[in-house]
Amino acid sequence: MKRESRVAAMLHVQVAFLRRLDELGVVVPIRSAGGRRRCSSREINRVAARVKLISEGLTPEGARRVLELQARVEELEADLDRARGQ
Repeated sequence: MKRESRVAAMLHVQVAFLRRLDELGVVVPIRSAGGRRRCSSREINRVAARVKLISEGLTPEGARRVLELQARVEELEADLDRARGQ
């Protein structure tokens, strides 16, 4: 089974869904010399988070925005910790 197929099966999504996320720039898999997509564990976690939010009723755009905001909050918390000298 191809890696892409394994990732799709693991996340209970279609391979086409993963390809679409790649086309939209949601995930940026590494390409092998043969042009095959290779998702890092970080990318797999990003897809899993998006799938979870969509399964909870958010639109794909809503899920994208939630994940952007979560990332921004993490950045701001790290900035605050640095400013406090922690």
